[in-house]
Amino acid sequence: MVNPNKGRALLPMPVIEAARAGDAEAVEQVLRYYEGYINKLCTRTLYDKYGYPHECVDEHMKHLLEIKLIHAIVAMN
Repeated sequence: MVNPNKGRALLPMPVIEAARAGDAEAVEQVLRYYEGYINKLCTRTLYDKYGYPHECVDEHMKHLLEIKLIHAIVAMN
């Protein structure tokens, strides 16, 4: 499994506990923490009409993964 931290500091335990308790600001912090990893998972290569590749983030897939993360946080109770 890929390590989403890449040398970054872990989320502080009080933020995780607040997110589990349903604190919207703490949940937002968790989403921001994992935003780069989620973007990487949702990156797709699309081709224009000339055949040139363009990488972009699939916003629908990103939204679904964020919802799954929020659900997993809240379901930990």
